[in-house]
Amino acid sequence: MRIALFTETFVPKVDGIVTRLKHTVEQLQRAGDEVLVFSPDGGVKEYKGAKIYGVPGFPLPMYPELKLAIPSSKLRPAIEKFQPDLIHIVNPAVLGLGGLYYAKKLDIPLVASYHTHLPQYLHHYGFGMFEEVLWALLRGAHNQAALNLCTSTAMVNELSAHGIERTDLWQRGVDTEMFQPHLYSPKMRDRLTQGHPDAPLLLYVGRLSAEKEIENIKPVLESIPNARLALVGDGPNRQALETHFAGTNTQFVGYLQGLELAAAFASSDAFIFPSRTETLGLVLLEAMAAGCPVVAAGTGGITDIVTDGENGYLFDPSDANGAIEATRRLLANQAERETLRANARAEAERWGWAAATEQLRQYYREVVARSQLSAVA
Repeated sequence: MRIALFTETFVPKVDGIVTRLKHTVEQLQRAGDEVLVFSPDGGVKEYKGAKIYGVPGFPLPMYPELKLAIPSSKLRPAIEKFQPDLIHIVNPAVLGLGGLYYAKKLDIPLVASYHTHLPQYLHHYGFGMFEEVLWALLRGAHNQAALNLCTSTAMVNELSAHGIERTDLWQRGVDTEMFQPHLYSPKMRDRLTQGHPDAPLLLYVGRLSAEKEIENIKPVLESIPNARLALVGDGPNRQALETHFAGTNTQFVGYLQGLELAAAFASSDAFIFPSRTETLGLVLLEAMAAGCPVVAAGTGGITDIVTDGENGYLFDPSDANGAIEATRRLLANQAERETLRANARAEAERWGWAAATEQLRQYYREVVARSQLSAVA
């Protein structure tokens, strides 16, 4: 099968969407499919055998790491030359609308997927009054697709409730070969604790942006004597967070990838995740695969992954003491923490990328088959 993939973000950017797409592209290519990726130009021309068509873009003012790439008529020759069996648009916002347009124009079956809960993000940037407008725009785009995939049952339900049709679940995936408990590293722990390896180590990995609500980790850190916090990642809110956490035992680590990231997870005592806007929370699965106990807000897609008291702890984000109590409980009981580690790893092992991508390929086949039947009729 030949798949044209339109995405608003891809390599070299680092985030959960890119992680999923990288593994998906690799698995599709391994299965014998051909993928052509249309993404904002990041200087990369190929990934795992898939060609990348970079579209010129400009940085988003509020989030310079994210480029907005404007679709143009130049896309059409590339699409026609590739002759895709199907177009898949990921989080259609700007470039994805070009994929939608040419799917309709050239009569190519269309699949869309929803990964970023943009209507909720608006509230964190002072634009909450436009939420219903954004839902209307999302309906207009997604309802032109033959299938709309979501990465958690919570998002399937929410999109359906807002009038988006033909929704289904694209199952989670995680690299259980990369993220493993045995990658615990005294050297990494010493680095993350800034030379205090015996202190409780709290970890956050992800974008440093307003919607992640990272500032809510500060009371947790301050409530635990001698605890250290390592924030792994970068983003538009870093400067504000550096000011917010000034005077605390917090280290801004920057990006870690590959084995270094896996070692960071495996070497930490607790992974703290206060975000309430997650469509899935892929980074939680990575932490769990590495045997790092999770303390997370019990909302959105997170509840698909974490079962409270079995493979991590969930807290009510509206409870000011919820995260504090859950983290204290985790750190107080060594035996319970080890049980959580083992259960977290067992949960992650159920969700390899090969299975997730084979499910996606089956969706693709069904959409193409329906399109062919419709053409004959």
